[in-house]
Amino acid sequence: MSERGNMHEIKHFDMQEKPKKEKWFLTPLAYLLSFPAVWKRHLKINKVNMEGLKPPYILLCTYQSFMDFKVTTAAIHPYRANYVVAIDGFIKREWLLRNVGGICKRKFTNDITLVRQIKYALEKLNYIVAIYPEARYSLIGTTAILPDSLGKMAKLLKKPVVVLNIHGDYLIQPVWNLKMRKADLSADMTQIVTAEETKTLSIEEINDRINKAFVYDEYAYQKEHQIKIDYKGRAEGLHRPLYQCPHCLKEQVMNTKDNKIWCESCGKTYEMDEYGELHALEGETEFPHIPDWYEFERSQVRKQIEEGTYHFEDEVRIEALPNAKGYINMGNGKLIHDLNGFTLVSDNVNFKKEPLSMYGLHIEYDYLGGGEDCIDISPTLDDTYYLYPLKEKNIVTKLHFAVEELYKLRKEENKKDESK
Repeated sequence: MSERGNMHEIKHFDMQEKPKKEKWFLTPLAYLLSFPAVWKRHLKINKVNMEGLKPPYILLCTYQSFMDFKVTTAAIHPYRANYVVAIDGFIKREWLLRNVGGICKRKFTNDITLVRQIKYALEKLNYIVAIYPEARYSLIGTTAILPDSLGKMAKLLKKPVVVLNIHGDYLIQPVWNLKMRKADLSADMTQIVTAEETKTLSIEEINDRINKAFVYDEYAYQKEHQIKIDYKGRAEGLHRPLYQCPHCLKEQVMNTKDNKIWCESCGKTYEMDEYGELHALEGETEFPHIPDWYEFERSQVRKQIEEGTYHFEDEVRIEALPNAKGYINMGNGKLIHDLNGFTLVSDNVNFKKEPLSMYGLHIEYDYLGGGEDCIDISPTLDDTYYLYPLKEKNIVTKLHFAVEELYKLRKEENKKDESK
């Protein structure tokens, strides 16, 4: 980690540099890293409406674990792609990422430069452009919020749109416990919009097709296909996304070990079976299906927002990521999140982010293996700050719910105002 410095004097990542085709000598390395891993997991790809389709096209991929990149490599073979990659993916390997075709992006920002880069890759490089629009690994094995700008981008670029919906990768390595498990992989690769259709379909119609093609539920998939995961610690870490007890309703009180999740306050305990379902050891099982518990928490946050009681405030450690060299220690500050959005106040960094400026929030559990959870926010297209709550524990999942629900509510309010 670098020491604190004057951010105005630090060279920021060059977001304007044009994307490149993958260097020929790196392609064998990409195949070596990808094909053995997916062959081992018996990957099956179901291609729909793909006959005769060649680059360039837009490839929208679900995002559940690092395995996604390996599946994508296999799915598009023998073609190669430019990949939209978050700024933290470039740390200490900018040369490599640029020369395998990486296009840098700061998460959950409205970035017209990115659209220009994608346009260049499609039209000048004649490449596939692979985008992971959920912008973070799925927290609970279900579809994350997607930006409305996807339909607008597709209509502007007038290229075919393909969705790669991958199954099994979340079950192999959920973001809340990175210990690898055993499960097979499959993927549906579907051309959902042709180049001609981008000229006639509305933005809303294109978005509707994208949203429908992106629907997935890994726990339902596990149950339907009877995928047995007998890893002893299969529930460890599940308390990170499932932070609120559905029995006593207290928050930040859940804990896990082996195949059990329990409430430290009321003691209610649930066991996760080998097929991904929960069972209360005593009394009612409120949510046998894990994503239902997760959505219950979302509804609780939405209720707090609607009642005007939602408020988060904590001291945070601040790290800046202006470029690919690494994080810069910016000291501590106070972070507030309420109905007005985010406010960060410190001696070195100050910013506000209003609800409509963020449709989603990137969060990390046990980031970089240091035992700390964090969120990252990009107040500008040149700066990203990683914020580590110092007192509140297991809070980042709630913050991400609050960002999404605040955005939806403000958007709904604006639509009502416009219709008056």
